[in-house]
Amino acid sequence: MSEEHFHVHGAHDHAVEHEAHHGPGLAQQVAIFTAILSTIGAVVSYQGGSTANEAMLYKNEAVLQKSLASDQWNYYEAKSTKGHLMEMAADLGPRDKQDYYRQQIAKYSKEKDEIKAKAEAFEKKSEAANMASEQALHPHHFLARAMTLIQIAISLASITVLTRARWLFALAAISAAGGAGLWAWAWFG
Repeated sequence: MSEEHFHVHGAHDHAVEHEAHHGPGLAQQVAIFTAILSTIGAVVSYQGGSTANEAMLYKNEAVLQKSLASDQWNYYEAKSTKGHLMEMAADLGPRDKQDYYRQQIAKYSKEKDEIKAKAEAFEKKSEAANMASEQALHPHHFLARAMTLIQIAISLASITVLTRARWLFALAAISAAGGAGLWAWAWFG
């Protein structure tokens, strides 16, 4: 009997041999491309959410400081009203109480100056927190647009596998590059 061997290739062996001779196929390139984009998209999404949260924290601080300023201004008005009442009392009241009324007017005037300084300090803190909120939110708009382009790129790449239309893969690459560019612009632009 002759010793002829039959070698039967299985599907896996055929795929490995095909890869060795022809390189990775379109499906594998798209899979790697979309995996990379998904990872970048996750980072961009996290950063977008983080900037929005940071902006909201600053905005909350601005509102709190504005509220504290408002409280101080109300207190200022109360002292002012008391001072006016003392002025009226000094004008209309008995002569033996004039010194007391004048002391009260001076006291309220001094307290108003302190209260006014506190109110203005709270207003400055509110303005600073508002500015910090705006600065924190600035990259968010670019990150949202970057994420949109990355999602479009993933969709186009997925359609590429189904249709085998390589021009869609080129569009996906352009969309991904645009997303990456906006991502970089959010932090360095």
